[in-house]
Amino acid sequence: MSSFKLFYAFAISSIVGVMASAPLGCIPAHAQTKPDSSKMPWMNKALSPDERADVVLGQMTLDEKMQMVHGAGWGVLRAGAPVPARSNFGAGFMAGIDRLGIPDINLADSAVGIRMAAYQGRYATLLPSTLGAASSWNPDAAFLYGSVIGRELRAHGFNMSIGGGVNITRDPRNGRNFEYAGEDPLLAGTMTGMLEKGVLSEHVMNDIKHYALNDQETGRNVVNVLLDQKAMRESDLLAFEIAIAIADPSGVMCSYNLVESHYTCENDYLLNQVLKKDFKFKGFVLSDWGATHSTVNSALSGLDQDMPGDDNYFSEPLKKAVQDGQVPEARLNDMVHRILRSMFAAGVVDDPPVRAVVDPFRGRDDAQHIAEESIVLLKNSGGILPLKAAVSSIALIGSHADVGVLSGGGSAQVDPPGGNAANPQPGGSNWGEVVYFPSSPLKNIQAKSPQASVKYADGKDTAAAVQLAKASTVAIVFVNQPMYESVDAVTLSLPKNQDALVEAVASANPNTIVVLETGGPVSMPWIQHVKGVLEIWYPGIGGAQALANILFGEVNPSAKLPVTFAKDDAQLPHPVVSGLEGVPASAPSREHKVKPFDLTYTEGAKVGYKWFEATKAQPLFPFGFGLSYTTYAYSGLTVDDANRTVHFTVRNTGACEGTEIAEVYVALPSAAKENYKRLAAWQRVKLAPGQSREVTLPLHPLTLTVFNTDQNGWQLLPGDYNVTAGPSSSDTPLKATLHVYP
Repeated sequence: MSSFKLFYAFAISSIVGVMASAPLGCIPAHAQTKPDSSKMPWMNKALSPDERADVVLGQMTLDEKMQMVHGAGWGVLRAGAPVPARSNFGAGFMAGIDRLGIPDINLADSAVGIRMAAYQGRYATLLPSTLGAASSWNPDAAFLYGSVIGRELRAHGFNMSIGGGVNITRDPRNGRNFEYAGEDPLLAGTMTGMLEKGVLSEHVMNDIKHYALNDQETGRNVVNVLLDQKAMRESDLLAFEIAIAIADPSGVMCSYNLVESHYTCENDYLLNQVLKKDFKFKGFVLSDWGATHSTVNSALSGLDQDMPGDDNYFSEPLKKAVQDGQVPEARLNDMVHRILRSMFAAGVVDDPPVRAVVDPFRGRDDAQHIAEESIVLLKNSGGILPLKAAVSSIALIGSHADVGVLSGGGSAQVDPPGGNAANPQPGGSNWGEVVYFPSSPLKNIQAKSPQASVKYADGKDTAAAVQLAKASTVAIVFVNQPMYESVDAVTLSLPKNQDALVEAVASANPNTIVVLETGGPVSMPWIQHVKGVLEIWYPGIGGAQALANILFGEVNPSAKLPVTFAKDDAQLPHPVVSGLEGVPASAPSREHKVKPFDLTYTEGAKVGYKWFEATKAQPLFPFGFGLSYTTYAYSGLTVDDANRTVHFTVRNTGACEGTEIAEVYVALPSAAKENYKRLAAWQRVKLAPGQSREVTLPLHPLTLTVFNTDQNGWQLLPGDYNVTAGPSSSDTPLKATLHVYP
């Protein structure tokens, strides 16, 4: 039995022991009553979800309708709060209607795995960050990611996931970027949509969030985002539009911030006009926890469910508003209909979850597979990678690389088995704690190179790290950037003087490789002094295994950046995070309250690589960039005007098998008045040495259009569209023209 399996066998036995000795309050106390379904015509599976919802809605009393449009309070999220009898101890709970066979909704935070599993003495798989998964540019991997979350939610007894973040990376210092899928609407929308489609495939209700323009955490409850409708639709809202079309989500969660002076959870433009009318979203809008600010205005503006519900906006005040005619009963019926049809559509009524033991080995294998497609090779000077098994000595330095890999915090925090690998303590993870998972780079690198001397230094003593580096053939420095909900980084610079550590080690050993464990882009003032750089993001429970496989060439890296890496903060559209003016990066806590403020996104739709192209600035690493242990050549780009498809050839010109991510960009005609190109298509192409493959791709129609606010719709402009293809946004050697005739 491998060391991993021995560890987890111990962990599972510990979990079983905890469950056996736990008080009865740690297990759902009451099973929901199951009435005779033969007398319930809405249980007829031959009916559509909308038809079933309409039939059961006709049988509901006013009080039963009211019961479904709000949660039951903070529960286990807040010390001392009451916990409903049938709660599954997750992030939220909505009581069902027993007499009608409508189950409770038990919701779980599950952006990268199930949060608070340790609360019940249970195990949950930590997947790589969703930003990491987006680096794979692999929709199938995203679907797998979601299916892992869905199957484990079912095993834990939950029937709704509240992950699905698709907020684009307007600010690379956003504390929650690791929960999202990058800066481009097409890539982010596609990857998040496929992830949530994977959740739904397990008969678990899915969610897309945080709607909308919640692109920084600083002042998230008070910031008023100012952006014109055209720019919204072509950037942030486009990512949501694409994701929602793919995922058919049960719910869309509105965010904390204001947009154009209206809170998003009572924003008629965002909820009624765009989401429900233009996007044709059939599910229900639920508020982020505590993001509701009114009763009548929220209900009329499109909010369907108030969470967690203890603010009482959607309880007695809403009932009275319906009785008084301030809120039409038809609107209340629409709210309930949307919730019911989502429950029927997802299968949570017909196929409710059954608690079971999670298979940690299957979860680890899936997490490792995704991580292997997520790790980006950013620099490989002199072919220092892959490492040779015969290397005589390797120094590992920093970031607790002896015991584990970093994870992201906040409501996306998954509890590590056995506790924090860097500081083992009983119980679950604490908010804001920097948590490492027990996936040891040291042990996995030792296993790949058993003849080498592989030693570790924690990096706290720079002199000791330098001494170890000097005595080693290769030095691998692990650096980190802990990120979590409610806090943004003040700067792109690595925290705690880690840049100086890298510089010192690189001066001592010419064969220095840097491994980045970050929540997003960081600056690298030492980039010219090191030979190799790998971005592993937060790589999940199989992260060290995946890293070792790539370091030693058992896996050829294929991932590419879903975000642009700026050289420094000065290159960004907003060099200082709005609300953090004057706050030093060394401040021990930045969860300070800020007064309400306006945030004008002057860059408009020019997010990420589009900003850099429009301003002619050269980033540190461009969007779509990533190296391989082999090389590729592109040739023969042609465009089919009628079908709006492109055709070209990719050839592996190197000595080993690899997978290239071929990217296609389009620059719109001059009438669009844009000075940047847009990602319009891509494909992963697996090639043996010397092999060529022809690629034919449709150009995504929304990437070819502009949003016409006067017509409230997408418009295809006549003219010549410059089409380019290649390995990254800044390297597109193939060029052709798409002709769109009036």
